[in-house]
Amino acid sequence: MKSSSFFTVNDEQIDLSQVIKYLQVSGKLNQFISDVIRQYVIEQELQTRTDIDISPALIEQTIIDFRLKNQLTDPQKFQDWLKNNGSDYTTFHESVIFSFQLEKLKALVAEEKLPEHFIEHKIYLDRVVLSRIMVDSRELAEELQTQIEEGSSFEQLAKEYSLADERIFNGMMGPISRGSLPDVLRAAIDAANPGQMTGVIELEGRFSLFRVEQFLPASLEDTQLKKSLENELFDKWLGSKIQNLTVKLQVS
Repeated sequence: MKSSSFFTVNDEQIDLSQVIKYLQVSGKLNQFISDVIRQYVIEQELQTRTDIDISPALIEQTIIDFRLKNQLTDPQKFQDWLKNNGSDYTTFHESVIFSFQLEKLKALVAEEKLPEHFIEHKIYLDRVVLSRIMVDSRELAEELQTQIEEGSSFEQLAKEYSLADERIFNGMMGPISRGSLPDVLRAAIDAANPGQMTGVIELEGRFSLFRVEQFLPASLEDTQLKKSLENELFDKWLGSKIQNLTVKLQVS
């Protein structure tokens, strides 16, 4: 491969082969190549697609919104911003178009497999909010359970007796994936209603009372979750595409 100037530092030309060597020495070459190949595959796919059409009006409005948000309405300020970010208007415009094309491509690639992928992983996507009192002995756990059933405050007993870190939050634990729960606990949780306690459950040599606060079932109506699953499926699709490529690095 013929050496070519890539950029200059203090008027000294740095050619592409030297850039590659720097990346090799720093341990960043593989990531660099991976990023280039990823972009290559995406660009190739976009060129062959006829079902990805982005409205020019949407692109222009997006750019206007960006300039308003970042106080770049003044043409000179916008030009300065582009220069400081190593870009120009044409490149910036193309990057906005590409971002919309990429999101549309992700949705199209994931569309067919998304429902099945969601169902397969739903146990891990569903979450539950729990409160817990964890103690060292079954006898104490059963005594606390009796006290709560007779009207004592779960929160107060959690603060007084629980050995778990969340005792400072009255025993309240954050949302937890159902799939991450031990089988015995998940079965007990699934049999309870919000506001109900489980019986005493032994986990890793300690004894706990759990109270179900809220179930948070996953849904594809959740835009953020849907986008996350689309990204997973797209990355899997992209990986399979890249595996079938023959890549040769040529450095003079």
